[in-house]
Amino acid sequence: MKLFKNSKFVKTSLLAITSMSLLFTACGSNGDGGENGNGGASTEISGSIEADGSSTVYPITEAIAEEFQIANPDSRVTVGMSGTGGGFKRFTVGETDISNASREIKDEEKAEAEKNGVEYTKFDVAYDGISIVVSKDNEFIEDITAEELKKIWEPNSTVKTWQDVRADWPAEPVKLYGPGTDSGTFDYFTEEIMGEGGASRTDYTASEDDNVLVQGIMADKNAMGYFGYAYYLENQDKLKLVSVNGIAPNNETIQSGEYAPLSRPIYIYVSNNSIKEKPQVRAFVETYLDLAKDIVGDVGYIALEDSAYEEGKATLEAIK
Repeated sequence: MKLFKNSKFVKTSLLAITSMSLLFTACGSNGDGGENGNGGASTEISGSIEADGSSTVYPITEAIAEEFQIANPDSRVTVGMSGTGGGFKRFTVGETDISNASREIKDEEKAEAEKNGVEYTKFDVAYDGISIVVSKDNEFIEDITAEELKKIWEPNSTVKTWQDVRADWPAEPVKLYGPGTDSGTFDYFTEEIMGEGGASRTDYTASEDDNVLVQGIMADKNAMGYFGYAYYLENQDKLKLVSVNGIAPNNETIQSGEYAPLSRPIYIYVSNNSIKEKPQVRAFVETYLDLAKDIVGDVGYIALEDSAYEEGKATLEAIK
């Protein structure tokens, strides 16, 4: 998703942000002669930044990374998409600077980070609504209840055909697509629908890459799947959105929480050591928080309230 590549607004904003970051770095923030650790004033933002994790958060981080690199051509931002759990596996051992996450970090992941001396800060970046989708060729599903989703997706589900869900639906085989077990979307969906994180039938096509799920669902009129709202919006000409409990996900219902129980915040986790020791990481996070409000809507998510981004900036400033 390269939606802001030629945006005059974003380029102007990024140059302003970068200038502030350069001034901040040159002046130093820890009293030891500058954040670059060698006592000298930095003259440009350069160096590498590595992010990995949630496929849901990926489009936001990727869009901001592209614009950051336009303004800072000597920087290199690598954004992976191994799923929230996969991202935390790398982050908690110190392999990455930023972990994209569509759920909060788990206790066992916290323990791993502590064991490896990885201190981190969580920044809220947007709202998402996990979207239930079917093929455009599906003519019988318009709405589904949370209880019916549980019946379909629960471990050892007996649902084989759509008629097993509702008597007036066709006796056609159910074909299911969803995130893999490393996905934060999988964790959130199973927690909210099944009441237990990780509880799910296993006989479905799984992938951490939501584009793979899109391709499978659009090609089969008996398919159903779930993933982040942005991937539906990007492919709405190929997919049909299904309401849940009579409520369709959109900007208003997701932000208000009316689209229950599948509305959620999404995050980035950033290594405190990277913020302190790598000026490019601090500058990137500053850019992220300054531009997120404008970018998240263009990649299919819902912006947080202004106060949330301001709180994130204050939190970042406090990490010296």
